[in-house]
Amino acid sequence: MSDTVNLVNEQLEAGRRLLCEGAQGTLLDIDHGHYPYVTSSSPTSGGALTGLGFGPRYVDRVVGVAKAYSTRVGNGPFPTELDDEIGQRLREVGHEYGTTTGRPRRCGWLDAVGLRYAVRVNGLTELVLTKLDVLSGHDRLFIATAYDLPDGRVSQMPLNTALIESAQPVYETLPGWKTDITGARSLDDLPENAASMSGGSKPLRVCRSR
Repeated sequence: MSDTVNLVNEQLEAGRRLLCEGAQGTLLDIDHGHYPYVTSSSPTSGGALTGLGFGPRYVDRVVGVAKAYSTRVGNGPFPTELDDEIGQRLREVGHEYGTTTGRPRRCGWLDAVGLRYAVRVNGLTELVLTKLDVLSGHDRLFIATAYDLPDGRVSQMPLNTALIESAQPVYETLPGWKTDITGARSLDDLPENAASMSGGSKPLRVCRSR
């Protein structure tokens, strides 16, 4: 046991660097998620400060991590969920089962509305895209860029749980690729269609799933 607040701050004041790793996801945040489908903590970048007890003046990078498709465990709104053979294929190829319980995760297309929200809430400076190789073999891929709600179309995430549960995703269609990219180590190793998911942005980092 230790007084971690003093320990952390003493290291920072001595000029040492601190790497904080968050758990779960932004939309499960008790303040910024869709209540009651949230956790009891703050898995945003701000939660690292309150949880560890140090100030924001020490933060110079906030790296977000997102899968190339969306997943969710348990109940809660999931506009891009695929309750079909494509969703099952994403689950099997991506090994989307709970590490401890083995519970199958719900899978769907990448939700750029939710991702845009996470970028804002966390103040991301970088984004790491993982499991891009899971999408190999699909003729077409879909990314939700907006939602259709009863009152019209929106491109920003509504935090009203009833609204998000009624949201219909508006998709952008992208051509898929057949190449196995599990051995890719940089954007230059990817086929053109896979690289296009980054928008041609070199700062985006791509990680394989296995």
